[in-house]
Amino acid sequence: MNAVPNLLRSSRFRAEREADWRRLEALVVAAEKRGVRALGFREVQELVALYRQAVAALSVAREISLDSAPIAYLESLCARAYLVVYAPRVSLRGVVSRFLAQGAPQAMRRSALAIAASFAGLLFGALLAFAAVRADPSWYHSLVPSGLSGGRGPEASAEALRAGLYDQDPGSLGSLGAFATYLFSHNTQVALFSFALGVVVCVPTMLLALYNGAIMGAFFAIHAQKGLAFDLFAWLSIHGVTELSAVAIAMAGGLRLGYAVLFPGLETRGNALRHAARDAAKLAVVASIMLIAAGLLEGFGRQLVTDPYTRIGVGWGMGLLWLGWFGLAGRGGSKDNAPGPEEGA
Repeated sequence: MNAVPNLLRSSRFRAEREADWRRLEALVVAAEKRGVRALGFREVQELVALYRQAVAALSVAREISLDSAPIAYLESLCARAYLVVYAPRVSLRGVVSRFLAQGAPQAMRRSALAIAASFAGLLFGALLAFAAVRADPSWYHSLVPSGLSGGRGPEASAEALRAGLYDQDPGSLGSLGAFATYLFSHNTQVALFSFALGVVVCVPTMLLALYNGAIMGAFFAIHAQKGLAFDLFAWLSIHGVTELSAVAIAMAGGLRLGYAVLFPGLETRGNALRHAARDAAKLAVVASIMLIAAGLLEGFGRQLVTDPYTRIGVGWGMGLLWLGWFGLAGRGGSKDNAPGPEEGA
């Protein structure tokens, strides 16, 4: 017997307000398609007022137990209007600029110890390999893959090594370019593996740091034996400062993940890993940007710049620019200390 009065009450309730609901829906659709900025000032005011009326109507509808159809419609409409009125609207350009100006450099500073550990692993591996190859040149072929060596071994003459570094003969440009490309590809793979395997309690990442450093140390050893250590340093500087820094940063991302697994503190390992992953992901993006820059430096700078001092200036100048970005950008924010759950890019 109560069904007919309820139906009449529901119809009257909807009839009194349906025009406002339809108008609110039209404004929401326009904002969803073209953005809130496309609405005029009065339309925005109307949107907010109608949204509040719709929320009040939804509350009343639930209270007096109207039939489910208008309640479901109002719930959907209010949810869409809420997103238009209150949800943050950040453009892709805004996300990228916020990442470059704040998110990335702040994550780098929070990860300073992990980055230092990665560089220490690379340096330690380089020093060990340098000492080993200097003492016994046969170690070179055990440490350096054949694709990377490309005929540059202990048996190569000083003239051949110098010709490769300075492109002094017509055929050396292609061989040196192939070597540099192989080296870039190798370092990119090391960066990816170091980041991905860091979650395995940091061990694979540190082993890769030692191994990659050992390759550099072995190269320096054979060039130092021929009096070409400075020349190799200049050749590597133009792209290696950026490239090896990118590798170390990717390794640091892996170490952050592994450290969270090893030492979760008061959190569960899952929560600690999720928190560490925020910064680790930013480090991976930074490393990717730097690897792209290193590829451009290797592709153009190596061929266009042959003076060793200019090579060092270009390479380490880029290093100072990276350091300035990481050290100075995004200062003064609370997020510089610890990433909170709300932190975005």
